Amino acid sequence: MPPILPMTAPYHHGDLRAAALQMGMERLESQEQPDLGLRALARDLGVSATALYRHFPNKDALLDALALEGLNRLGWHQGEAAKAAGGGRAGFAEMGVTYVNWAVKHPALMRLIYTRVGKVDLDVDDPSAMGEAFHQLRRGIAATMPEDLAPEQRTTATLHAWSLVHGLAMLILDGQVDFDPAMVRKVVLMADFSDDCHNP
Repeated sequence: MPPILPMTAPYHHGDLRAAALQMGMERLESQEQPDLGLRALARDLGVSATALYRHFPNKDALLDALALEGLNRLGWHQGEAAKAAGGGRAGFAEMGVTYVNWAVKHPALMRLIYTRVGKVDLDVDDPSAMGEAFHQLRRGIAATMPEDLAPEQRTTATLHAWSLVHGLAMLILDGQVDFDPAMVRKVVLMADFSDDCHNP
């Protein structure tokens, strides 16, 4: 799922839902905190609010769809980074670095994602429900952990990895830690997820 190119003109025909998501993503790019409305988005697209309501019955539906789209785009970038690193442990590390760097580049979208995503079941690998980023997290764990790893240990390793990169990303976004790409890489590479194999 390569990134969609930015819209350069008002919407005229075709897939209105996809156009609305793309325009919503563009609006979020210029924000520190997510702030979107259906009527304003319809006006930007050059369509009636009624037309947009057919695809998103309310603002919550729009925000939920944007959050899932954000997770899918994040996951796509993580997958590409892992592939470029050759997969395995090196690929998994690059996924973590990509998570933090992507969050810093897309602060409003990152905040939107984690105000819309509810409780996550780390034992379920369903990208349609959790987004491609969670799917990539599960794939990364599978690529670095022993095949016979007990389910509870796999869940612990998954939470460990996610907590590390998400915590670092939010510390940076909240201004508690300066963003330094070299530091991000060092912190991620310092993690040894093999410890989770021995500490259920």
